[in-house]
Amino acid sequence: MHCKDKIQDVDYRDTATLRKFISEKGKIRSRRITGACRRHQSQIATAVKRARELSLLPYVNESAREDGPRGRGRDRDRDRD
Repeated sequence: MHCKDKIQDVDYRDTATLRKFISEKGKIRSRRITGACRRHQSQIATAVKRARELSLLPYVNESAREDGPRGRGRDRDRDRD
């Protein structure tokens, strides 16, 4: 997806390619990690957001959901037992 790859536009339907630009937790990776220029990074972000809206990509990765609550919520659950 870099300028040197001569790709003009990023397609939101190409989920296999877009997954390369998403971290394990589901966040969009930064430009310095992806190596994309400003224009293509903006297109990647827009494509990921559109794919999420259409349920082609998850907002949060499945493994991150299974970890359960973190922080203050975890302490409140312990007090109830």
